[in-house]
Amino acid sequence: MYDSKIASFAKYVPENIVKNDDLSKIVETSDEWIFSRTGIKERRISISENTSQMCANAGKLAVERAGLSPSDINLIIVATMSSDFSTPSSACMVQKIIGAKNAAAFDIGAACSGFIFALSAADKFIKTGAFENVLVAGGETLSKMLDWSDRSTCVLFGDGAGACVLTRGNIGGGIIAEDLHSDGEKADALTSFFKPVNNAFCENLDEKLKYVKMDGREIFNFATRKVPLSINTVLQKANLSFDDIKYIVPHQANSRIVEIIARKLKLPMEKFFMNMDKYGNTSAASIPIALSEMVEQKLINEKDKIIVSGFGGGLTWGSAVIQI
Repeated sequence: MYDSKIASFAKYVPENIVKNDDLSKIVETSDEWIFSRTGIKERRISISENTSQMCANAGKLAVERAGLSPSDINLIIVATMSSDFSTPSSACMVQKIIGAKNAAAFDIGAACSGFIFALSAADKFIKTGAFENVLVAGGETLSKMLDWSDRSTCVLFGDGAGACVLTRGNIGGGIIAEDLHSDGEKADALTSFFKPVNNAFCENLDEKLKYVKMDGREIFNFATRKVPLSINTVLQKANLSFDDIKYIVPHQANSRIVEIIARKLKLPMEKFFMNMDKYGNTSAASIPIALSEMVEQKLINEKDKIIVSGFGGGLTWGSAVIQI
């Protein structure tokens, strides 16, 4: 059994910045309405780049920061709910774009929890000796999946990608403990058909099926119930206390959710890293984008232990204690 080590982080976001006031011109909303309910001030919206290209941009930089070349990568895992195609996978597209000719590649679909699930899978592939260098990316082009007349969803989401490289090592680190869950009974709380059933024998196709549809109250209640339990569980599995944890990095969905989680855990808000004010909810990309920013800002350093925790459609949720 080998150890895995997180060798690098990187991010990529589109240049196009859309502020809350910009959205007020296309849907009935305002900066005050959005920010007071979500903590979001702006988001990045792609004009031309699709999910695979953004993941490739972040992935290429992560590979460089790890001191590797694309040919050193054995496996690529992309977490996304907004692939360019139903097939090929976004991971195969990333392989092509960055030239990782020696890598197997596949996608994971666990919505906003996707990066946690993908990181867990990569960790196991390395620990079992199957692969040595794994590129994990979380990326979304959610703007193409939104009903831009629905203010309950279109104001929440943004586009972008984050990535990390896991490598084989014998120094510990990587994932120290994890806690992953799914609840398909609540699947209807957050949906978006990639391809609804539509053929020559169908009638009255509802075009709105292709858009993201969310029961905001259900997701809010679910997240504030399950995430504190998951964080406590993973901390116990790691045999650590909150004093051992440098930061908690939650899925960047809503600042009010994070405030309730902090209150339930009896922790100060300073313990939680948040950047949804700049990017909105980028689903599977939110946690790796946050981790990349934290490294770039020197908020976390080698040997630091942090907790990452995601939640989203499926329903899925999970947490992990990782060491940088």
